[in-house]
Amino acid sequence: MADPRLYPTHPLQQWIPSLAAASRNATGLNLEAEPPVAAVDLRVTPPADVLGTPLPTEPNTWVSAADGQIVWLGPDEWLVTSTAAQGHELEARLGAVVRPRGGAATDVSAQRTGIRISGRHARDVLATGCALDLHPLAFPAGSAAQTTLGQAPVLLLALGAGEDFRVFVRPSFAGYLADWLLDAALEFQPAGATS
Repeated sequence: MADPRLYPTHPLQQWIPSLAAASRNATGLNLEAEPPVAAVDLRVTPPADVLGTPLPTEPNTWVSAADGQIVWLGPDEWLVTSTAAQGHELEARLGAVVRPRGGAATDVSAQRTGIRISGRHARDVLATGCALDLHPLAFPAGSAAQTTLGQAPVLLLALGAGEDFRVFVRPSFAGYLADWLLDAALEFQPAGATS
């Protein structure tokens, strides 16, 4: 008899080998499906301090939290991520902090998956399908934007001082975006290299 239990599968499971191959073959470009993270949509009137970190109040920015990130999504909305907690645990912790202030915390962990794009050609690849000005002076480390990449709605974060980005995409668009990135990466592969 078949095993009736459901096992979680990464939304990009079938693309992981292709992304790794493209990264090996491309010069100055790394594409990686990131492990799932807990994510909570937080609604509260600022200023507020969650997980020991003040919420970013400057539009289109993010800050580091103890084991994740806090991303500004709107005047009273943030995405809080954690690599250590489960979504329901993070929701309960944040809810306990913001409910007394009339706020709300909702587990949205299954709503997005992450792709890491790094290397000296990361901005070049992103710029081929994103209307934002991604020059380091216009989109420096600590920047975040809800935008489109190709035809996929994404949440784009500039991570480090160099060419390092995290793209959060809905699982229903993840395969499309992976294919789009693989196609964009072809430009940075030596002639004759195959993924």
